[in-house]
Amino acid sequence: MEIIKLINAMPGAVAQGLIWGIMAIGVYITYRILDVADLTVDGSLGTGGAVAAVLITSGCNVWVALFAAFLAGMLAGLATGLFHTGMGIPAILSGILTQLGLYSINLRILGNKANMAISVNNFKLMVTARNVRQVSISNPIFTLVIFTIVLIALMYSFFGTEYGCSLRATGANPAMARAQGINTERNKVIGLMLSNGIVALAGALLGQYQGFADVSMGRGAIVIGLAAVIIGEVVFSKIFHNFALKLLAVSIGAILYYMVIQVVLWMGLNTNDLKLLTALVVAIFLAIPFWKNRLFSRKNARKGA
Repeated sequence: MEIIKLINAMPGAVAQGLIWGIMAIGVYITYRILDVADLTVDGSLGTGGAVAAVLITSGCNVWVALFAAFLAGMLAGLATGLFHTGMGIPAILSGILTQLGLYSINLRILGNKANMAISVNNFKLMVTARNVRQVSISNPIFTLVIFTIVLIALMYSFFGTEYGCSLRATGANPAMARAQGINTERNKVIGLMLSNGIVALAGALLGQYQGFADVSMGRGAIVIGLAAVIIGEVVFSKIFHNFALKLLAVSIGAILYYMVIQVVLWMGLNTNDLKLLTALVVAIFLAIPFWKNRLFSRKNARKGA
């Protein structure tokens, strides 16, 4: 019976992992491509969910709501970028300032309410947890897989362009990029806008999936995003070398993370300890490359001796 409960819970874990995998792709852009520590995502995820919820409940088409959420996230990234490049504030502090301000903005968007319901009974939604165990086209896993593939294809195409390559050069070697005439300050702003736009898009999907948007729904999002990025890199770094496959690894990393969480909950972990578990998972996966390097360096030193 207990195993059956775990199996029944897995489709929901996969669906959530796919949504958070989209968010993690946004985190990957700043964390790996731009080499910027951006904490805006804890606020911009909620912004995307709030904007989508208000528009959907107002009668807007779900695609319009998703696009508006993406634009709102880009504005959040723009604020962080201007704090960082225009005011000289360190990137991590810029993200914290924007995240702090977004809490009040998200409350205003939701009409000064902590949350807003988006029931699938009343509105046509793209994804909903109600259909997660159905073997049909309405299953959110099917929709989210297609959404993820399209997003990865778009990111692969964009970062293969001349401007996309300049963004990658900005993160890889800013000094060399400036020497080649690249405006690194502008590129950081654009990268932050793109990243937070994708994060807000994930927030809009998450709000639909869970049936409500909450002002605090993005709390701890950066940790989950980092967990997905690190897990994807540790598990698939040896076999995934193409840029598109690296983005796919990030998405799979989010799915693996939520499957592990589901297994741990099934084993009886108190839900109040989830944040602690997340922190430990991220710490362990961050440490694995370091431990590997130390182990190999010791082996090489012994061989040299």
